[in-house]
Amino acid sequence: MAIQQGIWRINTTNNTSAQRLQTARLDDENQLEALIVQDVSIINADWLIIGRQVRTSFDKRIDLLALDANGQVIIIELKRDKTPRDVVAQAIDYASWVTKLEDNDLVDCFVEFASKHQLDTQSLDVAFQNKFHLPLSDVTLNEAHQIVIVASELDASTERIINYLNEQHGVGINAVFFSAFRDGDHRYLSRAWMIDPQEAQQLSQNRGAKQAWNGEFYVSFGQDQRRSWEDARRYGFISAGGGSWYSNTLNMLSEGDRVWVNIPKTGYVGVGIVSGERCRIHDFTVDGKTLAELDTVIDYDLFLHEPDDDAEYAVPVKWLYTTELANAFSETGLFGNQNSVCKPTAAKWAHTIQRLCSVWPMHEK
Repeated sequence: MAIQQGIWRINTTNNTSAQRLQTARLDDENQLEALIVQDVSIINADWLIIGRQVRTSFDKRIDLLALDANGQVIIIELKRDKTPRDVVAQAIDYASWVTKLEDNDLVDCFVEFASKHQLDTQSLDVAFQNKFHLPLSDVTLNEAHQIVIVASELDASTERIINYLNEQHGVGINAVFFSAFRDGDHRYLSRAWMIDPQEAQQLSQNRGAKQAWNGEFYVSFGQDQRRSWEDARRYGFISAGGGSWYSNTLNMLSEGDRVWVNIPKTGYVGVGIVSGERCRIHDFTVDGKTLAELDTVIDYDLFLHEPDDDAEYAVPVKWLYTTELANAFSETGLFGNQNSVCKPTAAKWAHTIQRLCSVWPMHEK
């Protein structure tokens, strides 16, 4: 599967003609690495860079290390002058080292990175809180990891290897392709993923799972100034937003799916059946009225002009059972995750559903 990228300049006068821009070259891949360090959104806006040229115990250097909001470690390796299969093999070798890193190793890695690049904070706790708006203590660091190969292209054999490692072994390896284009004195950078980043993340989370996914979804509902559980249970929806990392996982849901809703640091508050597709929160309606026209806790007009990546999105749900925050169910041993939506395969997921079914008087509406 050869991935080709192109950019066309559209004639703004009549919008009937387009001119393809010429391809260009970056000075070298060190420039791309520096651009990613300067602005991680070039590769993924939902990652936090914690290390650059990180030395391993076998005296090799990992180009970049990052964390996501679940504490998952991402190994980012640029192809440079290596053959495609060599860079994949090298990245897997790095992963064998990364998987043994403890919390303090990752903290030390970030401190060194922050000091070298003169970041505003040299505390990983502070940087994580600033990036993901949740405390680092809420996640388990390095419980899973991903490998990301950065290249302009890969041969068909290497792509087959990556797909095999993902599909048969749940390694959680992906490739991202960058191309540069020239338009007069301006240069542009485009990006394309081999595998949807959310799918790769899910594969890495499911690595070593002891049981198959049971077909039911976990939902983390972030009760805060952007959303209200009182509104969600009253009008029948779940929502997520404030960044694509939070809202994109809503796309995993389809009509008829059963969802179990947990509010972090509070507990499980509801279960229901998805009754429609994801939409912008201001497009969600109840009996023909938008949330802005209803009696709500949140002022949903505040989200009207947000850009797509930052917008709040809703998925309609027919509730089977809900409870107030004060009666949320929480106890040791229940499943939890920072993703807005996920497909749990951990053993405790079956235990969680069993416990909720035993304490909630669920009924079809």
